[in-house]
Amino acid sequence: MTPTARKASPKRRRPTPAPTAPVALGTYEIPGAAKRHPVLGLGLWGLGRWGPEDEARTKATIGRAWELGLRWFDTAEVYGNGRSERLLGEVLGRAAGTADDAYVVTKVSWEHLRPSQVRASLINSLERLGRRSVDLYLVHAPDRHVPLRETMSALESLYREGKVGAIGVSNFTVEELEEAARHLSEARLAVNQVEYNLFYREEGENVRDYCRTHRILVEAYTPLARGLLHGRYVDGARIPAEVRRYSHRLFEGDRLPEILARTRTLRELAEREEVPLASIALHWLEGRGAAPIVGMSRPEQVDGNLRAWAVRPSARVLAEAEAIARGDRA
Repeated sequence: MTPTARKASPKRRRPTPAPTAPVALGTYEIPGAAKRHPVLGLGLWGLGRWGPEDEARTKATIGRAWELGLRWFDTAEVYGNGRSERLLGEVLGRAAGTADDAYVVTKVSWEHLRPSQVRASLINSLERLGRRSVDLYLVHAPDRHVPLRETMSALESLYREGKVGAIGVSNFTVEELEEAARHLSEARLAVNQVEYNLFYREEGENVRDYCRTHRILVEAYTPLARGLLHGRYVDGARIPAEVRRYSHRLFEGDRLPEILARTRTLRELAEREEVPLASIALHWLEGRGAAPIVGMSRPEQVDGNLRAWAVRPSARVLAEAEAIARGDRA
C-alpha cells in the first residue's frame, strides 16, 4: 500500500494484545552500581498526590506493574510528602522476592542537602519503603546555597555503609555534574535524571554527550510529554491546569497550536506504520541512550505502555518522528 493510498483509506492498526505474563525487559550495567539498571521504569510522581480514596487504584497500578515485569520504581520523599514511598513500600512488601528483584529509586529533596539532613531523609525514606537500602539515591535538584562537596560526601558515606547501591543526581547541568563527581572518591555518579522527550530536548541533549563519555545513565522523565505522545489532547480534550504548569511551555497558548499540529502528524506517522505513538516516543529515547520513566496512574496504563514498549519502530520511522517533532515537517 502506498502512502497516498493510506491517506485515502486509513488502515487501522491491529491492537497489540494486553500482556498476560511478565514482559522481558533489558538492563544497563553502570560502573560502580550494585545492581544492573532496568531500561524502563514506573514513575510515581503522581502516585500519592491524590486523596485517600485513590489509594486502592494507586496500589493496583503498582501491583500490575510488578505482575507484568516492571521492576524499576522511581519515587521521592517530596512526592505526596512521603505518601508515594509509603504506598510503594506497602505493595512491594507483599510481593514475593522484592528484596532482590525490585530496583527502587528515591530522592533527597533540594531542601535537605546538608549532611545531617541527607542521612535523616534517607532513614525516613527507608522506613516508609520498608527496606534496609535503596538501589539508587538521587539528589532531586541542586541547591546553590549548599555546597555540593557537603552533599556528595554525605551520600558517599551512605554508599559505603551499604544503605544505597548507587549515587545519582537529577536536573543537573554538565557543570554541576563535573563538580559533583569531583567530590566523590570511592563511589561514582551513576545517573542524571532529566526531563527529556521528543518535544522537550534541551535538558537531555545538553548533558547527553558528557553522560555517555563518563558512563552516566540518563534517566528521562516525562518521556510522553504529559500524555501528548500518547495522542492525548490532540482532539480537543481539556488540558488540566496541573499539566500546563509542569510542562515547560508545551501547553502555553502561543505554542500549543503548533505542538498539537506536530502531534497530529506524529500520530499519522504512527498509524501509517501501524505502531503505537508511544512506541515511537519511548524508543526514540532509548536510541538516544536514555532510560524512560513513564508516569502511570491506572493499571490499564501499565498494560498500554508495555504494549507500546514491545513494538520497536524502525530507525527510519524514529528519524522521521524526530524531524516532525522538531518542526521540520508538521
